[in-house]
Amino acid sequence: MSISCDMLVFGGTGDLALHKLVPALYHLHREGRLHDDVRILALARKDIDRNAYVSLAERHCRAQVARADFDNAVWQGFASRLDYFAIDATQRSEFAGLAHYLGPAEGRVRVHYLATAPNLFEPIASNLESVGLAGENARIVLEKPIGHSLESARSINSAIGQVFAEPRIYRIDHYLGKETVQNLMALRFANALFEPIWRAAHIDHIQITVAETLGVENRGGYYDHAGAMRDMLQNHLLQLLCLVAMEAPVRFDAEAVRNEKVKVLEALKPITGRDVQDKTVRGQYGAGQVGGHDVPAYYFEKNIDNDSDTETFVAVKAEIDNWRWAGVPFYLRTGKRMARKRSEIIITFKPVPHMLFKKGETNRLVIRLQPDECVSLQLMAKAPGKGMQLEPVELDLNLAHAFRNTRRWDAYERLLLDVIEGDSTLFMRRDEVEAAWRWVDPILNGWQEHYRKPRPYPAGTDGPEQADRLTERHGRQWSH
Repeated sequence: MSISCDMLVFGGTGDLALHKLVPALYHLHREGRLHDDVRILALARKDIDRNAYVSLAERHCRAQVARADFDNAVWQGFASRLDYFAIDATQRSEFAGLAHYLGPAEGRVRVHYLATAPNLFEPIASNLESVGLAGENARIVLEKPIGHSLESARSINSAIGQVFAEPRIYRIDHYLGKETVQNLMALRFANALFEPIWRAAHIDHIQITVAETLGVENRGGYYDHAGAMRDMLQNHLLQLLCLVAMEAPVRFDAEAVRNEKVKVLEALKPITGRDVQDKTVRGQYGAGQVGGHDVPAYYFEKNIDNDSDTETFVAVKAEIDNWRWAGVPFYLRTGKRMARKRSEIIITFKPVPHMLFKKGETNRLVIRLQPDECVSLQLMAKAPGKGMQLEPVELDLNLAHAFRNTRRWDAYERLLLDVIEGDSTLFMRRDEVEAAWRWVDPILNGWQEHYRKPRPYPAGTDGPEQADRLTERHGRQWSH
């Protein structure tokens, strides 16, 4: 499907726009996915002209796109779509000039992508409405975080909802655009092998880890007010949990899928008060070595308060109070300056009822999102030689190898195309965002009362030692 569209990117000179959105749109153009008259308009306060912006976009695009995929002739065609408009998004008076610059929509879809700080969401939406740029063919894309608490999320959702109807609001979480994340649904609901055992009777526990080796980089000002809970767990990790734990939707469409995800969030057992001391661990990295290089402690990073108690690591033991998952712990973990970069989901099955052989391990299903996208099933097999010596072996589905003749789409490519085509299946609905905050808020409040100081851990490790106790007290351990 090819749709006539204006793509307006607010925050067009920021890292997200230049590192992710422009390269994703270039790939969509290169593969003929964009209608011939799709226009891309970057908006920001920086006072530069179109030629300067196109040069800026080309420099970043060349750095992000594989050399084999960057073609000068293709770039020239893509660059002809690009334009730039300098605007202060907080000044309503400047939006009249934007409306005049764009001209009449004439049936075109208008996508307003807000790659900005969340405090600009409300004024931009209101200003767009004031000049007629929020009509029935207009859509708005909101980047996480949607607020910093349930109350602030409700405020943002209400303000945006007064301008845009819910079906025209796209709350983006790029993790949902990853191939392996979508393969998780295919794995569960398109294969008879897994569905009968995808439940408490057969699964011992589930781990979801999103670990980064990077520190806060240039995001210190934002991160020190957010922390790992708001920045990662409230959105990315809870979205992965929903996809692992949801029931099969009645059909594969936006509302049916999101209905099931909301049910999971609403079934999460609350963690309140002193429970945070037993069921959560918050940490902050100190000085250490990552990749053979010395790195400073968090409180010495740029734009970080020297006495900051912001967490850079979170581990949580979550439980889902429903028939399918009663008694199965979900261990969620995310952190910065960890030993290695990885995003993975590990489903550990219960052991066989009777251990016939001397050595045996439980079966595990590993779904890896990064650095390599693959699915691996660990089984027990007899090692060659005399006797029944068992060793774990892995059945691997390497997605890059299985589809080696097909270029792997970046998550933003898929999500941008979905917005243009009006498919909201991979985006969060208002009640979904608020249900996540409803579970997270009591944890944040519990930390303020009972767990204010984060546990230290050296950079380049797997987090504070207290995180190991979270699993070990129940006879389990984190995957390393």
